[in-house]
Amino acid sequence: MMTRRSSSVTIREVAKQAGVSIATVSRYINQTATVSPEVATRLDEVMETLKYVPHSAARNLATQKTNSIGLLLTYNIYGDFFAPMLRGIEEVVAESGFNLLISSSISNSNNSHSQALGPHNSDGILGYADSLSEANLTHYFHSKFPVVLIYRSSPPHLSIPSVTVENKTAAKGIVDHLIEVHGRRRIVFLRGPEHQEDSYWREMGYRASLEAHSIDYDADLVCPGEFEREVAQTSMIELIMAGVEFDAVFTGDDDAAIGVLAALREMGKRVPEDVSVVGFDDQRTSPYLTPSLTTVRAPTEEVGRVAARQIINLIRGRQADPLTLLPTEIVIRNSCGCQSR
Repeated sequence: MMTRRSSSVTIREVAKQAGVSIATVSRYINQTATVSPEVATRLDEVMETLKYVPHSAARNLATQKTNSIGLLLTYNIYGDFFAPMLRGIEEVVAESGFNLLISSSISNSNNSHSQALGPHNSDGILGYADSLSEANLTHYFHSKFPVVLIYRSSPPHLSIPSVTVENKTAAKGIVDHLIEVHGRRRIVFLRGPEHQEDSYWREMGYRASLEAHSIDYDADLVCPGEFEREVAQTSMIELIMAGVEFDAVFTGDDDAAIGVLAALREMGKRVPEDVSVVGFDDQRTSPYLTPSLTTVRAPTEEVGRVAARQIINLIRGRQADPLTLLPTEIVIRNSCGCQSR
């Protein structure tokens, strides 16, 4: 029996077999509007079964590449955290002869953000954290459009390469330091954004340290930080005003630490005499805070370099590593109560 060529399969046949309208298939293929994850999965399965190639994809195969790589972000790119990551990405992208297109949004709730970059204007996408919905990832995976995730692991039913840093062990280690070296027992943890994997694993490290030292977990000591100094500052002031006792703060990231230090000064708390403060990331300003910040050094610039190399490998038809987990290390300075090493 002769297999029908994919070029003869029409969008009408895809819609019929998937049980949706032609307009729905068109919207999904062209990424002009969202569809439910269930519909997206069904459409991907049908297109895979029928070997359907959208006209736009066929045109792309027949024409020159865009020679551009897209980077989707969901946070303010002007913060200290993003500068080294962008530097690493730009360095590799430029050396490899590609252009870098960046789309930034406060959240991924507006699907127009993820549609700003895609197959229509880039040869592959770097997706930071939650910048791409699972429906988008599923669509790109089944259409074989190159994607590499940064600071986010692939959904379990997909095999999308990702690049991130080791969070849990380092977070446990820095909380261990507060307990074992400085005798702290009432340790605040400031969470990052909800559903952000870095925040989750740092909290798991915090909890693991408490458990290892037989310290009960206290929900009153876990507050919003959002990886933002203003949110962290507000959380600290509210905690103190509520009369909650604590002797240390693990801020979850260094931006939040800036807000914590400001709040503690405002409320008359001395660091580190009254309260130890530690962070995560070792941003450029961390050694210059007063006191200098004890933190976890994460290789943010290297994350950018590795992710850029991986997406270029995919674009050029080579293999990419399924998961790259870069090591982190604790940096001791003054804010925990130690003398700088």
